[in-house]
Amino acid sequence: MTSHETSGSEQWHVGSELTHLLVVDDVERAKAFYAEVLGAEVHREYGGTSVVLRLLGTWLLLVTGGDPTVDKPDVAFAPPHDRGSASHEMIIAVPDCRAAYAELLARGAQFLAPPVEYDWEIRCFLRDPDGHLIELSEARHRTTG
Repeated sequence: MTSHETSGSEQWHVGSELTHLLVVDDVERAKAFYAEVLGAEVHREYGGTSVVLRLLGTWLLLVTGGDPTVDKPDVAFAPPHDRGSASHEMIIAVPDCRAAYAELLARGAQFLAPPVEYDWEIRCFLRDPDGHLIELSEARHRTTG
């Protein structure tokens, strides 16, 4: 058995869910963006420093930055500060990228550019108020003939 195989009884993920954590400067501003622009549902708030949202079937936790803790002694949380680079992004698959772009633009989203059409997809990018990158992607299927 390789290190990536399981014996069938090693199912650590059974009953688990994935939560995506984003570090933000201002929880209220970020909450407003995700709820009002992207349509996330606010699930719970914790003392002005964190908010739990449900977005497209995924848990999203917005937290303010912070120093290392006992369980992560070498890691401080900080929002992105270089808008010219990204270490991750959230991709939202949409059936119609141009329609999603128009709707979110009307709700106040600020896009990097209008949708761009490629052979394999139509996509566009926006950032949340803290600079986290979000992609809207409409898959395209090539036809042969």
